Amino acid sequence: MHFTRLSVENSIGTISMERPEKRNALSPEMVADLSTVFVAAAADSDIKVIILRGKGAAFCAGADLEYLKQIRDIGPLENLADSTALASMLQGIVDCPKPVIAMVHGPAIAGGCGLATVCDFIVAGRNNALFGYSEAKIGFIPAIVMVYLLRKVGDTHTRRLVLSAENINAEEAARIGLVTYVTDDDKLEGETIQLARQIALNSSSSMALIKEMLSSLYGLSGESSMRYAALMNAFARQTADAKAGIDDFVAQKQK
Repeated sequence: MHFTRLSVENSIGTISMERPEKRNALSPEMVADLSTVFVAAAADSDIKVIILRGKGAAFCAGADLEYLKQIRDIGPLENLADSTALASMLQGIVDCPKPVIAMVHGPAIAGGCGLATVCDFIVAGRNNALFGYSEAKIGFIPAIVMVYLLRKVGDTHTRRLVLSAENINAEEAARIGLVTYVTDDDKLEGETIQLARQIALNSSSSMALIKEMLSSLYGLSGESSMRYAALMNAFARQTADAKAGIDDFVAQKQK
């Protein structure tokens, strides 16, 4: 049984979480499915940009309740394996060479909020989208997603979200830098597809290199950053897309 579905149209890959009766909650099966489908999308040369969405009323409402009952009784090694699988899935989205857009139409809570956080863009519905790291309410900690949240919104907003465990709406999430764009709920799908089409006009190799740099620059000193940037700049000039782009640009200027 699969909990996700991948469809491709006009260079846009859409990954849909298809567990609406469970509000697309994260179970081991859902985590495994997401890992697998992102690997497939990353390897598909017909896809230039990915949209991640949820079927039903929620984007992703966090951990599956039945699984929460199970993990209280399993041992430390099993819990470590489960945590490692979740971390690997989230890092797989970060490492995906294609830009990933989370289309959040409803609640994105706890692990579901983490899932949206690791995407390159979040487009959220103004009235129905909801974001929150609720783990502290039940004795958990959002340990894995804090790694990404700190990078995205900084220390002040991370402390607020994870220590208060409050939920915030789309407008507030955009204000603090968690959400990229807010739109009317009835325009959410159209606006997200339009963004994906715009991104799909860009060079695949350029976007892959940019994403790699965005991940790698963290933690480097100023000198190391510039050396790395110079190397990447030189490398990018030798790609097929760059050579074709230069030829096209020169031809246009000579007309």
